[in-house]
Amino acid sequence: MAEKKKLSQAALKKSFRNWAYGNLTCFSQEHMQTFGYLVAMLPIVDELYDNDEDKVKSLRTYTTFFNTEPQIGTLVVGLTAGLEEARANGEPLDDETINGIRAGLMGPLAGLGDSIIVGTFIPILLGIALGLSTGGSVLGPLFYIVAWNLIMYFGMKYAYNQGYTMGGAAVEALVGPQSAALRSSIVMVGTMVIGAVAATWISISTSLKFQFSAKSAFVLQDTLDNIFPKALNFFFVWLCWWLMTKKKISPTVVMLILVVIAFVGVLVGFFNPGLKY
Repeated sequence: MAEKKKLSQAALKKSFRNWAYGNLTCFSQEHMQTFGYLVAMLPIVDELYDNDEDKVKSLRTYTTFFNTEPQIGTLVVGLTAGLEEARANGEPLDDETINGIRAGLMGPLAGLGDSIIVGTFIPILLGIALGLSTGGSVLGPLFYIVAWNLIMYFGMKYAYNQGYTMGGAAVEALVGPQSAALRSSIVMVGTMVIGAVAATWISISTSLKFQFSAKSAFVLQDTLDNIFPKALNFFFVWLCWWLMTKKKISPTVVMLILVVIAFVGVLVGFFNPGLKY
């Protein structure tokens, strides 16, 4: 009976590093992360198979289109490393089965990763970094660079190992029915943080006022502060959210719209940039 093949830690570490730092290898709109995935599987296939013919046959499995959120998607890479190991040991796993699992997971994990990592976690880190950058302090950018890279590396490493050792159970924890409460909680915390950042670090005020007499004037900003403090902050954050999520307008176009609003607002006297010429 042939000895059961087992991937070494060296091969697993190299595979993980290839994915962590090379998931966008040869990225294109046609192939997306396909070649990055292929590069991550190279050390796995190289160790499991002895002859070149078997290696080429195995690698062809991973030439199928793949694209997901890179951090959370590390689970899939670890999972397929385990599947490839099982196939090398004679388990009845064909290309269709492995690619079916990859295709079935990349979509849900992409949505989950985009909402947690891109839509929640990164804004939280940036919010903290902005707070540390008060007065031009270099602590803000340094905090973000160090915190993001450390959390990203160890988080992806954990996801890869979980995918390899636990197989489908690791993925089920994130995309299964029990994960709904977790995702809702994370989104809620992220929304609260964004609201706090908007109220604290965004400063929008109007200089519009109506002078009725030498002693009587209506100052719009004072009235807004009495009714709804930070009302303009809230309105413009809501406007950006509405344009991007409901109208599907890109962030670049939204920024241009804000520039136009600011320009027109200054011309009509609604905003006062405080510039002197």
